[in-house]
Amino acid sequence: MTTLRIDVWSDVVCPWCYIGKRRLESALGRFEHADEVEVHWHSFQLDPAHPKGLQRPVFETLAEKTGAPPAQVRAMTRQVTELAAAEGLRYDLERAVSVNTIDAHRLSHLAAAHGLGVEMHERLLHAHLGEGEVVDDQDTLVRLGVEVGVPEGEIRRMLAGDAYAEAVEADFREARRYGATGVPFFVLNRAYGVSGAQPADTFLSALRTAHADPVPGNR
Repeated sequence: MTTLRIDVWSDVVCPWCYIGKRRLESALGRFEHADEVEVHWHSFQLDPAHPKGLQRPVFETLAEKTGAPPAQVRAMTRQVTELAAAEGLRYDLERAVSVNTIDAHRLSHLAAAHGLGVEMHERLLHAHLGEGEVVDDQDTLVRLGVEVGVPEGEIRRMLAGDAYAEAVEADFREARRYGATGVPFFVLNRAYGVSGAQPADTFLSALRTAHADPVPGNR
């Protein structure tokens, strides 16, 4: 029986989100009641103002946002790449492309309707951060979705319309209600918040606290 619900807000182009995902998984691997946990993934946009259709190297985007010189931007990304490697993740941010992620999030919702939401989110994170895939390109999204088992025809119909757009917006609204201004953002039993890609030990402590003191009505 599920006694602990974890809601996670994440963006598919967020390097810290992938690290946080691995650290949560590591904590769950050590959690005594992992078989009682249910994880729900939700959409979030780090840069909702990024124009749809604009594809730009991540380094250029970071340099503009931070005002930092190229050498400093590369040092920042090198640090996060090393932290990712410690979690078994291989980043190649030299190839990463900044895009608007609305369609990628809609694809994740479609995948979730097929019971493949976790697999789709994982695939999109790896595609952007490790493979240099352009995750607003429709043919790329179709290919990635088919890889995890989502029917191609359904993906193409979704991309041609606005299916799941409201579900994505609902995720954004819920994140704002919790006060989330960045991701990854984790909520345990709709009461215990954990912000950022915390160490696995921090997640494990939060899991044990939430399990010992569950919120009534959320079982």
